[in-house]
Amino acid sequence: MKPFILGITGGIGSGKSSVGRLLASYCLAPLIDVDQCCRQLLEIDQPGWQALRAAFGPTFFHSNGELDRAALRHHIFADADIRRQVDGLLHPLAREVLQTQISLQRSRLILVEIPLLYEAGWQGQVDEVLVVYARRGVRCCRIMRRDGVGRREATRAIAAQMSLEEKAARAEQVIDNSGQWTESRVGVVALGDALSRRIPDRLPKENS
Repeated sequence: MKPFILGITGGIGSGKSSVGRLLASYCLAPLIDVDQCCRQLLEIDQPGWQALRAAFGPTFFHSNGELDRAALRHHIFADADIRRQVDGLLHPLAREVLQTQISLQRSRLILVEIPLLYEAGWQGQVDEVLVVYARRGVRCCRIMRRDGVGRREATRAIAAQMSLEEKAARAEQVIDNSGQWTESRVGVVALGDALSRRIPDRLPKENS
């Protein structure tokens, strides 16, 4: 039987990874992280690395051949043309890896964290979408604290993505992660219980 695939998305600084990990643990469900898939694609000589090297030459690479991820991230947020070009190169590769990872699972419920789900047009890859929402000011503070950047760069990173208000309006499920984590946990547990009721044949042993 085809598994139920829940896509988890949000925006930079919204806390989608924390919500995804908790939901996966509570539901005893596998969690596939598309960002992690992309990181692996960008290791030396991997398909993503080769695609960027062919497109940009040594621009975003260290002298030892490793990708300069900080420089690439800075230019992606600062230049929409570069962002579109990089997305066009990496998204098809990441989608192929995602489909392979899904095919390897044996669970009735699969969680997939896709940061740019709507931007990439991947909503057709999942059965429902969960948006992890957080207010812009909260996200900005989190990015500054986490990445050690100033407010201007944090704001630019947020502006480079679709607004969370628009994402939330399009999603089947929304969890507000603007406040205390204890409050967010309540929403995650409630969603986990609802998913368990909707997928009654899912057994924990399927995820062992």
